[in-house]
Amino acid sequence: MESYPRQCRTPDGRNFTEDIGNELEKTDLIRITNPRPNQTISSPLTVTGEARGNWFFEASFPIKLLDENGQQIAIAVAQAKGEWMTTDFVPFEATLEFSAANSKKGKLVLEKDNPSGLPEYDDSLIVPVVFSQSHELMTVKVYFNTPKSAQALDFDCKYVEPVERKIPKTAGVAKSALEELLKGPTEKEIAAGLYTSINSGVKIQKIEIYQGTAYVDFDSQLEFQVGGSCRVAAINSQIVETLKQFSTVKDVVISVDGRTEDVLQP
Repeated sequence: MESYPRQCRTPDGRNFTEDIGNELEKTDLIRITNPRPNQTISSPLTVTGEARGNWFFEASFPIKLLDENGQQIAIAVAQAKGEWMTTDFVPFEATLEFSAANSKKGKLVLEKDNPSGLPEYDDSLIVPVVFSQSHELMTVKVYFNTPKSAQALDFDCKYVEPVERKIPKTAGVAKSALEELLKGPTEKEIAAGLYTSINSGVKIQKIEIYQGTAYVDFDSQLEFQVGGSCRVAAINSQIVETLKQFSTVKDVVISVDGRTEDVLQP
């Protein structure tokens, strides 16, 4: 039937309606031009649209990408492309890099920025998407702690073991491997005794490889409430070994918000 969302009716009278998220409910607040509901997407994804000025705070709002299990696989910040202190619609744009090798479908969640933290002011536009399955996959290793690296004097806190992850083939393989590391171990890996010493929610702000050294900058979440020489050593080892699997990386320099001195001190 000619309608939006699309609908069809079977010969026996049953109706089926396409899931387009909550787009029609939010059309007077926020509108998305790319991707459209149920569009097939691949990484990197450019998200564009327009939202009323009160959807932003300080000219931005967060966008999250969830897999079919509701797990967050990417996050980005949409930036206003014009004056945002208005009640009119303002264009926005954001770019997400992601790996969704194990999911066919997902959801893009464009959240209203809510600095108050009060739930009554929360709002979001939810857009169902389909992940492209045409990517050639590649294997990377990520390094996690094991019972052998437990915080005990008899063990080496730096001891980590690799697990393999399948990701879409990409030129930015070092960053993709780190992003896999930051996701933490899977339920199956946890059941096998693997764990991570890295805080959840850590974000990579910048990574570059120059003359054999990988320079990687994280946000402050990397150091949040991190104490004890054993845990610090474990975090360093996880990051360094994950990056050193690549032949172009001989050394690793870790920074937090651009600061290299006194980073990850016990």
